[in-house]
Amino acid sequence: MAILGSVLKGGLKVTSEILKIRKIKPYKWQKKAFTKLIAKARYTQFGEKYNFEEILSSALFSEGNEFYAKYKKNVPIYDYNKIYNEWWHKARKGEKNVTWNGKVKYFALSSGTSEAASKAIPITKDMLKSIHRTSIAQIISLGQYQNLESDIFEKSYLMLGGSTALNIVDNHYEGDLSGIAAGAIPFWFEKFYKPGKKIASIKNWSEKLDEIVKVAPTWDVAFLSGVPAWHTILLERIIKEYNLKTIHDLWPNLIAFAWGGVALEPYKQSLEKLMGKPVNYIETYLASEGFLAYQDRQGGDLRLVLNNGIFFEFIPFDESNFDEEGNIVENPTTIMIDEVQEGVDYALLISTCAGAWRYLIGDTIKFTDKKRAEIKITGRTKHFLSLCGEHLSVENMTKAIELVSNELGVEIREFTVCGVKHPPLFAHQWYIATDREVDETLVANLLDEKLCELNDDYAVERKHALKNVFVKALPATTFYDWMNSRGKMGGQNKIPRVMKGKVMDEWLAFLEK
Repeated sequence: MAILGSVLKGGLKVTSEILKIRKIKPYKWQKKAFTKLIAKARYTQFGEKYNFEEILSSALFSEGNEFYAKYKKNVPIYDYNKIYNEWWHKARKGEKNVTWNGKVKYFALSSGTSEAASKAIPITKDMLKSIHRTSIAQIISLGQYQNLESDIFEKSYLMLGGSTALNIVDNHYEGDLSGIAAGAIPFWFEKFYKPGKKIASIKNWSEKLDEIVKVAPTWDVAFLSGVPAWHTILLERIIKEYNLKTIHDLWPNLIAFAWGGVALEPYKQSLEKLMGKPVNYIETYLASEGFLAYQDRQGGDLRLVLNNGIFFEFIPFDESNFDEEGNIVENPTTIMIDEVQEGVDYALLISTCAGAWRYLIGDTIKFTDKKRAEIKITGRTKHFLSLCGEHLSVENMTKAIELVSNELGVEIREFTVCGVKHPPLFAHQWYIATDREVDETLVANLLDEKLCELNDDYAVERKHALKNVFVKALPATTFYDWMNSRGKMGGQNKIPRVMKGKVMDEWLAFLEK
């Protein structure tokens, strides 16, 4: 009898009913989360410098948004370099009570998709608790997708992340966030967690895949979690190794795939060819800085986690707040959750229980349902093209690729775009991953047509300074070989959708080899 499964399913039913009747209160939850953060950090070095005691008093006793006005006045906006150089480097050296209470035991190493140098982001005990609470809430949300049998929750959960092996540096640990989180997995979950601690600790991506393929027939996987590109490669290898028609021939109970960090559309066609029956796709927004949002209902978008150790601010992503390179200006306009509008691009600022304060995480989002605090990720503050005012977002690019792929019946699993000089003006150079022979000029014309329909600014500039659109079709392996050459295979690494500066130079040099 699936005792644990019955308990979990019962919890899902109860929680699902609670979620149905509970009113979503974004502003109330955010003010409460803010107050808890300020209260706990008011005696840290950061809290004392920026007078958190005064801000806390305002949050507890003043009317309206006076607390937020004081917070904006007292505390500057930080990007990673600024907060690390001023504060986090001290915590990394072992100082306590720097931007959060106590000593930081873990630092997540992350370089994102654009920067070459690694970032060391503090992961506190409170942040680990926050991530685990949100992870449980995400699993609970499955109860709203379909009526699941009790024993499904006692199947395996395959989490394809980075290496769980951590490096001991002085008096703390450093490594991939998945490794830090895996080390804190509850003991009762270990029997369900795959690929298991031994395989998960392997740092070499190819070796890790080899080991997973070997033992895959011994698992009964119901849930997949990770980046779509790497799961696609893994499932293709398993199917080929065991001469299967679909992955459901091996894992008949596979019902859900949770992903995040990239748009699913470029990969969905490839994934579904590997499936024998439909699965639930559940989007998540888990960054090294925190678990920010997850999809909690079928057909819905990502819902911000507003009551679990993270306070959000929003900066309209426009020319008044960011320059043409995506750098934030001095004194930008910032607002709280109660002032946002649907359909507007915002850059995110977060303050967290890991000691990030007014931290520019680098992502852009837009609200699709303000009452439910549901959002879509639209790109990165520095991953957009605006050589001459075309303001092309990753969301625009991804949608255009999806439309062209469907129209031509061609899988385009990966893509990236570079802005280039086209004397005397400019052009966009696209690189697409497809293993079929395509007419590059036709693809370029279709992409151009779709983007003109999706983005008015782009349409205007195509008549003026943006003089051409070029497409180069490459095998998918070219993209992954480039990632491998940079030591960025597997885990949470993704192909950057826009390449600029040093990263673009590295890509072009790789293609010339």
